[in-house]
Amino acid sequence: MSGKPLVGITMDKESEQVKMKHSYSAAIRKSGGVPVFLPPDQNASDYAALIDGLLIPGGDDLDPEYYGEPVSPQVKPVSRERSDFEFSLLNRVMELRKPVLGICYGMQLLNVFFGGKLFQDLASQTEVAINHKTGYHEIVITENRFLEEGTFSVNSTHHQGVKTIGEGLSAFVFSPDTLAEAFSREDYPFLVGVQWHPERDMGNVLSVHLFRKFIEASQR
Repeated sequence: MSGKPLVGITMDKESEQVKMKHSYSAAIRKSGGVPVFLPPDQNASDYAALIDGLLIPGGDDLDPEYYGEPVSPQVKPVSRERSDFEFSLLNRVMELRKPVLGICYGMQLLNVFFGGKLFQDLASQTEVAINHKTGYHEIVITENRFLEEGTFSVNSTHHQGVKTIGEGLSAFVFSPDTLAEAFSREDYPFLVGVQWHPERDMGNVLSVHLFRKFIEASQR
């Protein structure tokens, strides 16, 4: 064995194919971990026992049925096979107290897992002052134990966001229009959700630091 932590990355399913963007596994490799792709499966407990950390990556949208709302026209849900599997896997991983990182859709799923709700479409449901769907915008990172405090620029490609934060989660990064851009769980070794895509900017100090912290927490 290499001694490097095994990081499970959940996968999307479309028709008879499972897929995931290469940038996630590349970021894990660059940060010192070994990526393991996890297709939707009924054996969530087996996967949870195998991996040292869990990465829930981006995707389309989480079905609003999970947080008790009808589906808005702007929503494109991922397959229920994927999201049901992720909820089951996350439940078991947390029982084992293994590190969890959620990115974009992954952050939104974490929020709902803990009882929070989402804006199904920021543009139609809120008065956001900046464009969250394309380009870059600034974020402000407040005091926390995972990332350096300060103002940074991050990519932004999401149309949903946190409306009510899940129980036990603490937001510590905000956009200029006060949308929560990252949260953590203080009573857990490592559980972080970020709204931007750090895996796309691995030349960025902020991205490198986040993945390094995740891999360090996943080290056996």
